[in-house]
Amino acid sequence: MLDGDAWTEPTKRVPRSDPLVSDEHESVRLDQFLKFMGIAGTGGQAKLMIQSGEVQVNGELETRRRRKLVSGDIVRIDGNSYPVDEPSSDQ
Repeated sequence: MLDGDAWTEPTKRVPRSDPLVSDEHESVRLDQFLKFMGIAGTGGQAKLMIQSGEVQVNGELETRRRRKLVSGDIVRIDGNSYPVDEPSSDQ
């Protein structure tokens, strides 16, 4: 690839093992987690559940849908608890 007058190698993208987990900190967004777990059918439903105060993370009310969850966090909704686990390495 030409960058001005110099030749540079194209940027290589490394595939992720889990599409919900970010590369940097092995985290997942709360709204994505709710959809992935089948708690919310759509992103809009997840947004409403979070913003209406139905969701707790680690015992604290959470109203930010883009809240980053990491392994070990516990999401609680409607009396049910959902642990956030590390992605499996066998994918």
